Amino acid sequence: MTDSTLAAFTALWGAPASGSVKVAPSDQLIDDAWRNLPSWGIVPFESLDPKWKVLTVDGQSPIHKDFDASKYPLQITFALQSSQPFNLQTFRLPPSNHDASKLTTIIMTGTTSLVNAIAYQMEVKGIDYPAQDIGGILRQADIVHVSNKTSFAPNCPAPNPDDRWPRCSDPKYIQLFLDNNINVVELTGPHILDDGVNPFLFTLNLYKQNNIRYYGGGANLNEARQPLLITNHGNKIAFIGCNQGEPPQPLATDYQAGANPCDYKQLAVEIGQVRAQGYLPIVTFQYKEGFSPQVMPWQLNDFRQVADDGAVIVSGSQSHVPLEMEFYKGAFIHYGLGNFFYDQMGNQPPDPTRPYLPPLPAQRWEFIDRHVIYDGRYISTELLTAMLEDYARPRPMTPDERAAFLTAYFGYSGWLPLIPTPAPEQTPTLYPLLNFDLLPTHTPIPKVTPTP
Repeated sequence: MTDSTLAAFTALWGAPASGSVKVAPSDQLIDDAWRNLPSWGIVPFESLDPKWKVLTVDGQSPIHKDFDASKYPLQITFALQSSQPFNLQTFRLPPSNHDASKLTTIIMTGTTSLVNAIAYQMEVKGIDYPAQDIGGILRQADIVHVSNKTSFAPNCPAPNPDDRWPRCSDPKYIQLFLDNNINVVELTGPHILDDGVNPFLFTLNLYKQNNIRYYGGGANLNEARQPLLITNHGNKIAFIGCNQGEPPQPLATDYQAGANPCDYKQLAVEIGQVRAQGYLPIVTFQYKEGFSPQVMPWQLNDFRQVADDGAVIVSGSQSHVPLEMEFYKGAFIHYGLGNFFYDQMGNQPPDPTRPYLPPLPAQRWEFIDRHVIYDGRYISTELLTAMLEDYARPRPMTPDERAAFLTAYFGYSGWLPLIPTPAPEQTPTLYPLLNFDLLPTHTPIPKVTPTP
């Protein structure tokens, strides 16, 4: 903690035990903590930074919507007193350094596609079945994002759980989004035109009719390129998305509906424009897919490029397995969050000849990133973790699952030593999801630094 924080809590609690507190200047506190893991810090709320993990104390967290300051022990009350008469209207202390009316929470998720096995489960167990265990988390946020990779179609056939190829979703499935506060949809996915252009145009109208905003795709290239601008609790957020996947991709043109093709010069212009208007840019990608948790060097270069251009959060929506993450020049980059509402339950058998493959069961592991914006500033990210069940339903991980998952991915990200994760017992799947004979054998490629 800083000298001023130590002085404040010493006045409240008395002097700390000898050697139990390390004092550092405020501009060195985070770097000191990261160099000396494990570390804990106490900082004023206005000094929060995404590189801090905000801990819950007595069930209370100041970055949560249900925060009750009266029950939070880490606070100090100040008062102003004068020995001489003066007009209180000329000098007034703010009531607090925490104002809930200035706080916006954003949930970002990975791959969603309400087709095949997940659609079958929705027909059998109810439309809201996929959100049965996580709906409460989604409904607490102000903005909830999904990357929906397929379109709705009015004459969509009944779902086939054995079908391996996405196609379309029944329009009634939109209720899953409405019931769980999913109000932002990314349209950069590779399967948005699987059932043709007309279902995609129908989908755009369906979103509009239900006040669900979308970006990263549209009825033509001009609409697909448009940033989605949102103002919430005084905070200005801009969503920008594009498709950089393997060809062929359903890309928009001047006269063709589809996804926004990645044009990095155009992205730089758009990011600069929204920053000039006071918006915090969040850039998302449908990128080339891989099966390693460690990022490909070309992906690292492209994601970092938009951070260099001014994005505060960069998120990969393409990956069916979670990927590593990093802090880069003040931005948080999560290269892939894994599946969200998706029907992949494949366990990957351990293969010592291919050490780059992720630990089991990677396709069931999910990151749900909850970002916090306060008073126009990006201040925090919480990594929520889920395990997919029944080809349809993410549930919060158990403490042991979460510990193993985060330990592995903090290792991939270079934040902790990489400890091999034991392979869990295999579970049956409806169909094989990976052909390992088609995966090339290679060693991890070292990261490279982008050049101007």
